[in-house]
Amino acid sequence: MSMKLRVIITGTTGMVGEGVLAECLTHPEVEKILVINRRSCGITHPKLTEILHPDFFDLAPVASQLTGYNACFFCLGVSSVGLREEQYYSLTYTLTLNFAEIVAKQNPGMTFCYISGAGTDSTEKGRINWARVKGKTENDLMKLPFKKAFACRPGFMLPSREARNVPGYFGVFRVLYPVLRPLFPKFVSTLKEVALAMINSAIFGFEKPVLEVPDLVELSKRK
Repeated sequence: MSMKLRVIITGTTGMVGEGVLAECLTHPEVEKILVINRRSCGITHPKLTEILHPDFFDLAPVASQLTGYNACFFCLGVSSVGLREEQYYSLTYTLTLNFAEIVAKQNPGMTFCYISGAGTDSTEKGRINWARVKGKTENDLMKLPFKKAFACRPGFMLPSREARNVPGYFGVFRVLYPVLRPLFPKFVSTLKEVALAMINSAIFGFEKPVLEVPDLVELSKRK
């Protein structure tokens, strides 16, 4: 490959971000990784630099350190369960767009991959609040001056057995995975496939900006 990746990753203290980071650390086309977290991911590696920053709504103190990258894998997110609508909007839309606007300005030519979710509402008019907010977030990310912006919509993802940041109920999902994968191929994948698809989106691009589970699986196989 002619283009080595210099990647910013958010959310590496969560399950998805941890999985994406793990693939980036071992991928031969990723030469440099910056993670920005509120608390440490607990990983050291020659490729890896970590910034600890408590407030993602105010990135001015660290903005100068976010330059020199050509890909961003935004894996930070919250569940809507237990949150008021305005809280979820702030933590999903406002926080994400604030981060994206800064890295877009700092890094012309960047590919930005956003972890969204299956069932997201691109029309922004549906009955389900989280789906509308995710849809608005996707739509407005596409308007920013990135080289490419992708909205990744995974469903159920099987993490590796080495993963640490995995909810307890995934033990049941791991047992059921061999049955669920062939029954629901549009909703079930591995986290490794999602991570490789994000990496490959920055290397190869893709025909569509919104990546559903079958698209993620297809893109993960590109070489």
